[in-house]
Amino acid sequence: MTDLDQALETLRQNMNDPKNQSRFYDLFLNASFHVPTFREEGEDDGEEQGQALPLVMESEGNDYLMLFDSRERLLAWTGKEIPSVEVPGHVLAAMSQPPLHWALNVGTEFSKQFLPDEIAWLREVVEHCNAEAAKEEKTQGD
Repeated sequence: MTDLDQALETLRQNMNDPKNQSRFYDLFLNASFHVPTFREEGEDDGEEQGQALPLVMESEGNDYLMLFDSRERLLAWTGKEIPSVEVPGHVLAAMSQPPLHWALNVGTEFSKQFLPDEIAWLREVVEHCNAEAAKEEKTQGD
């Protein structure tokens, strides 16, 4: 069980405790995730040029970006080798736009679905932290 798994389990036990929410989301934003990618037939390997297309799955009319906190969990889900990129949680939050959903660790007991409003809130948290860091950097540079 990873720290993120433990934090998710604790969060599920008491959703209304701000400490549980804070711990889970802090771990999520500071972790890196394996995002499965794909290439269309005849395309060059875009990953070498920094152009990976994420695999987005549709379920019940919603689009889900698939996220796995380990390569092993990704491989267990796909059942075969698949290209992927490793992306920090804070970068995922900064880049994701509605109506995209996230599906974390599908196929495990520690799976979690992130809704667009939740992702938008995480994006705001990241933007606030980045603004504070930039302000601090500027103050130290003066």
